[in-house]
Amino acid sequence: MILNVTNETDTLKAVVLGQPGGMGEDPELKDTFDSKSRESVKRGIYPSEEDVTKEMEAFEKVLKKHDVQVFRPWVIEDLNQVFSRDVGFVIDDKFIIANLIEDREEEQKAYERIIDSISEKNIIKTPDDVHVEGGDVILWNEFMFVGCYKQDDYSKYKTARTNAKAVEFLKHHFPHKWVIDMELIKDDNDPFRGILHLDCTFQPVGKDKAIIYKNGFLNERHYQILLDLFGRKNVFEVTREEMYWMNTNIFSISPEVVVSEKNFTRLNNHMRNEWGLTVEEIPYREVSKMGGLLRCSTMPLIRE
Repeated sequence: MILNVTNETDTLKAVVLGQPGGMGEDPELKDTFDSKSRESVKRGIYPSEEDVTKEMEAFEKVLKKHDVQVFRPWVIEDLNQVFSRDVGFVIDDKFIIANLIEDREEEQKAYERIIDSISEKNIIKTPDDVHVEGGDVILWNEFMFVGCYKQDDYSKYKTARTNAKAVEFLKHHFPHKWVIDMELIKDDNDPFRGILHLDCTFQPVGKDKAIIYKNGFLNERHYQILLDLFGRKNVFEVTREEMYWMNTNIFSISPEVVVSEKNFTRLNNHMRNEWGLTVEEIPYREVSKMGGLLRCSTMPLIRE
């Protein structure tokens, strides 16, 4: 397979969509590893495999409607495999095998068939001390934005997934990219405050637009960098409530077509009416109760 991903919005040709099969029983509170899942378990609203399957089938239908080749990981029983974004990710023609947190290491076994189809010279394995997940890596042509957490209490947070060594690792392997690290606010318990991954607070759309949640950044300077790059008139700013429902975590099939959650009324109307995009609306609220949304459940392999 010849990989090619240089940004978030070029026309998608091949993608891995996560797998809802084999989710098993609801996790116990102690086994959750993000604030949204924790909240769902506490409130007794953690989604069923049946509901998640229906939503992911709707997503797959839209992808295939737009002639996207869809791969799925193998089913591993009693394991949540919905969020394929973090198992590995593509930068240019390289596949980076992520160093997942211990709770999620088993997920990578289901991707052997996909990884085996890629030339060894195009596979990069992250060292043990480099922590990075695909939700924290956003490509925008010559720019690579990397969500991270560099504070001394990094090890305290289950939601701190990408460390300072990952930033240096990516700079080393992609010297032609302008790598911009962006520290995120972490909170393992409050889904209205903590940011799990960069794509939960920022995402490019179309050719020159962006969706941003200003208060997700530990340093406001990083928000200002994005405003300077995209221009304030090209930025849609989400509210705290919209961030909670993951409005930034939509998914682009092309510069003209996006897939979005059907309840994102303000955002969807803006993308349609102000940005002239085709918005494919699907139900995905049950999936969001597990701490991720549309971008989280995809691993793009080829964009043109």
